[in-house]
Amino acid sequence: MQVVIGPQPPARLDKALARDVPEQASLSRSRLARMIDEGAVSRAGEVLRNPRARVAEGDILTLQIAQAVEVETVAQPISLAVVWEDDDLIVIDKPAGMVVHPAPGSPDQTLVNALLHHCGDSLSGIGGEKRPGIVHRIDKDTSGLLVAAKSDRAHHGLAAQFEKHTVLRRYLAVVHGVPDAADPRLRGVRGTNFEAGNILKITSQLARHRTDRQRQAVVWSNGRHAVTRARVIESFGAPPAVALLECWLETGRTHQIRVHLAHAGHGLVGDPVYGGRRKLSDRALGTGAVAACAAFPRQALHAATLGFVHPVTGESLDFAAPLPADLAGLLAALRVPDQPQDA
Repeated sequence: MQVVIGPQPPARLDKALARDVPEQASLSRSRLARMIDEGAVSRAGEVLRNPRARVAEGDILTLQIAQAVEVETVAQPISLAVVWEDDDLIVIDKPAGMVVHPAPGSPDQTLVNALLHHCGDSLSGIGGEKRPGIVHRIDKDTSGLLVAAKSDRAHHGLAAQFEKHTVLRRYLAVVHGVPDAADPRLRGVRGTNFEAGNILKITSQLARHRTDRQRQAVVWSNGRHAVTRARVIESFGAPPAVALLECWLETGRTHQIRVHLAHAGHGLVGDPVYGGRRKLSDRALGTGAVAACAAFPRQALHAATLGFVHPVTGESLDFAAPLPADLAGLLAALRVPDQPQDA
């Protein structure tokens, strides 16, 4: 492929290429940087390996673009709930229990394995490999919406939106207790405060737990900035003992909602890692609702809505995923409990 450098180019080769490579080439900045490093960019037969090499208007640069290579990850025929798909991206309603990306302990049967089979030859390549571009993840036992890129141009555009925190992500969570601005306990929890409309805001840093590397922990230094907001949609029990929350992220860190709500004393029902299996009162909720909470097999968290700008067409896209059967059943049990026990 040949690229002609336009008027008033940036002084550096890498920046000039990023500006002047046609959009339809679907070559991200990181891909172009790798091509320069690999000797795949030349001018008049001279290979240019220095990203800081000077270029001028009218220079003709030749790019050797390798065919996208097959990846080692196996394509597997796993059923997917596809919410949206076009040439550049795909939106999936992921079931609880599915890992997003192969890793030690989960080498296959993941969302990536399923996407490789589903998308097939429609994958134009991410970074030179025929694979879906995963720009965000949700936990194995969290259900709901996730978007993946099918092309380099979509991957780059989506990643930029996630980096700028402009992607709308809202979750539904069933938690212990009911967050309330009138609760004096919460006023003493560091990093928590309430905004207008009784919206709980939790601000901290997050880092790996010092002794359990599979967990995240709230820290106040040497971590990654994290902000979570939540509001009560519905409460259950007399007195209220469980709540359905809508949560949204200003940042997107590993286990962020689970860690932050547990820090605030409102851990998710069913969460086996962050203490979501607290004993509930039969008197407040009724034995049926208490049993349903105790038996819930995973963290009660669902990625319910997802909104972003299509990275290629510029169209604003918004998606919603209905509650999965297990969460819907849990809420039904909480809404219609048996009669509370007498004192």
